[in-house]
Amino acid sequence: MTPLKRPVSRGGLWGWRLFDWANSPFPTVIITFVFSAYYTQAVADDQVTGSSWWSAAVAISAVCIALLSPPLGAIADQTGRRKPWLAAATIVTITATAMLWFVAPEERWLLVGAILIVIANVGFEIGMVFYNSMLPDLAPPNRIGRISGEAWALGYAGGLVCLVVALLVFVQTDTPPFGLDKTTAEHVRVVALVVALWIAVFSLPTFLLTPDRKRTEMPLRQAAQGGIKQLIKTIKNVRQFNEIKRYLIARLFYVDGMNTLFLFGGIYAAGTFKMSVEEIIQFGIALNVAAGIGAFVFGRIDDLIGPKKVILIAIAGMLAVSTPLLMVEGKLLFWVFALPLGLFFGPAQTASRSLMARLTPPHMTTEMFGLFALSGKATAFLGPTLVGTVTVLADSQRIGMATIAGLLIIGGLIMLTVKAPPPIRDEALADKPPAS
Repeated sequence: MTPLKRPVSRGGLWGWRLFDWANSPFPTVIITFVFSAYYTQAVADDQVTGSSWWSAAVAISAVCIALLSPPLGAIADQTGRRKPWLAAATIVTITATAMLWFVAPEERWLLVGAILIVIANVGFEIGMVFYNSMLPDLAPPNRIGRISGEAWALGYAGGLVCLVVALLVFVQTDTPPFGLDKTTAEHVRVVALVVALWIAVFSLPTFLLTPDRKRTEMPLRQAAQGGIKQLIKTIKNVRQFNEIKRYLIARLFYVDGMNTLFLFGGIYAAGTFKMSVEEIIQFGIALNVAAGIGAFVFGRIDDLIGPKKVILIAIAGMLAVSTPLLMVEGKLLFWVFALPLGLFFGPAQTASRSLMARLTPPHMTTEMFGLFALSGKATAFLGPTLVGTVTVLADSQRIGMATIAGLLIIGGLIMLTVKAPPPIRDEALADKPPAS
């Protein structure tokens, strides 16, 4: 479990960054935009049924991710290497995603589609545990924020490029290529194959170029036993990791607020501002562009002022622009106040990864990133439940959406109590060769 010796080559660092580009089409094309809409509108007989099945699949996958991430992370720390685990999770994601091609526009495919979404989403999120845990070994301490931000920005770009290709080449064309049959929705179902191929091709540089820790030669059964014991020990001695504990609790709230904002953003735009599906897709693309720019720019600021301050700035920024967003009328003002949200989404996400990398003990990185994944899923039900319940009780989408501000505020207040390590200046590493 000895960390890598620096410096890591440029190719190794870019190989790691490119994994964000490789796997981001899955949440963008499958979970958020294209396949989710197809499943709820075409596979199910009615949209209510489709939405309930889709919501159940996403919820079940969140529970599986929360339960599996910490123990698998702890076991991976015992074996030393992370790339074999990442490869296994990636293969699961690719396979389950590709099999979505068979989910025809008939209600009898609802269950199969839901099962495949659960498997693919679990594979995707579990893979992120191993991928994220490689960051502290690869990036110099004074470049963690920049490299994390660049990777996250590449992820936004990869998701958008794949989405545009899927829409222009297959979904929205009058004559789909390869003789795809529109009557059986093959021109839409094919996006599953496009995403699977995209992940398979663009993840190769990570596995071919990016270095990994040495294998400990510990048998898997022994590693599993040791990993579970270590996880139990960590939980029992949680006071030894007070800063990580406070940080992960803070993240429970502000990430839940952000995810709910993403989840209900399109619904709010459609219901309150009467935006069409095409307008919502355009808005989603623009929001992702803004988030990518924010992640890239604030990745550099992260290294100067530290990830904790970036997270607090991002939370304050989201509160500042979302408050008037709940009061304005008209599509133009919606765009004016909603787009800046993306500029703060990206920094909050990349700085969260950066802060975890800085707080984590070197011998426990994968275990701690497993808990990091848990903190992003454990209360995933809270935000949507609050918004839905308050919306019904108040008979107002605006009032329902206002509950998200409460989650962000609670997360920000807890975040203020976290003692983050100070940023490392370039001069502190002047005697070491650069890694990028």
